[in-house]
Amino acid sequence: HRVDRRQRQMCIRDRCSHVPAIGVAMDTGITHEEYWKPVFEGFKKSREWMKKQNPDVIFLVYNDHCTAFDARCIPTFALGCGVEFQPADEGWGPRPVPAVKNHQKMASHIAQSLVLNEFDITIMNEMEVDHGLTVPLSVMFGDIKQNDEWPALVIPLCVNVVQYPAPTGNRCYNLGKAIRRAIESYEEDLNVIIFGTGGMSHQLQYKRAGLINSDWDKRFLDLMTEDPVGASQITHLEYLRETGSEGIEMVMWLIMRGALNENVTEVHRHYHVPASNTAVGHIILENNA
Repeated sequence: HRVDRRQRQMCIRDRCSHVPAIGVAMDTGITHEEYWKPVFEGFKKSREWMKKQNPDVIFLVYNDHCTAFDARCIPTFALGCGVEFQPADEGWGPRPVPAVKNHQKMASHIAQSLVLNEFDITIMNEMEVDHGLTVPLSVMFGDIKQNDEWPALVIPLCVNVVQYPAPTGNRCYNLGKAIRRAIESYEEDLNVIIFGTGGMSHQLQYKRAGLINSDWDKRFLDLMTEDPVGASQITHLEYLRETGSEGIEMVMWLIMRGALNENVTEVHRHYHVPASNTAVGHIILENNA
């Protein structure tokens, strides 16, 4: 019955935008202002859902923004196996949020399982985590203060979508399936939720700076529910052409989608433009039996 329960409880929050300005809006108490209010209104149901789920562990897929990693070392997949991870100083001081505490035993089990399933990963026993990880936690859990604790343990998986070549969508999708096998084979019966993060269409530089392709974004959200295999075949070139230079972050969603059943129920969807020159996209999917 343990595996059956995990299959029922492993859900994807596919995704919450990790735009740093969203974290700033929360940290400075301006979420009620006209610009930010519609962004956070769309997460009210998500926070209620999260509270009801009461997860033991969150497996959080995100990308680093040249804080833990830079041009000297760029792992394609880096799994956090340390005891805890401190918020990074990204140039204006660390966010005033708690350190992320890991489920170290499960993380080590996942590392072993992935390597034996022929997924080469980098094991990180020390690293800082930036807004790519902390903003989604804040959005889903609400205003968690620095001296508090996050309501769940967090296992971070950092994916390179900053320096070309990024992993393909198909590779990410298959990695998600391997992560699911690892979690289901873990000895303890835990409620695990998998987060997918990363921007939807956006470009931050040069002539197409400010690009947002809402039609493409919404089709991608449809594919997350209806045709994840089709989504896994989207090429790097299409991401670049249709969603801008930073739209490649969406391959990370496919890791989470691969960890779910083929058939899922869409519980909630939220899409809003703009939020700091990007599109906020968010979807909650639950496994069908």
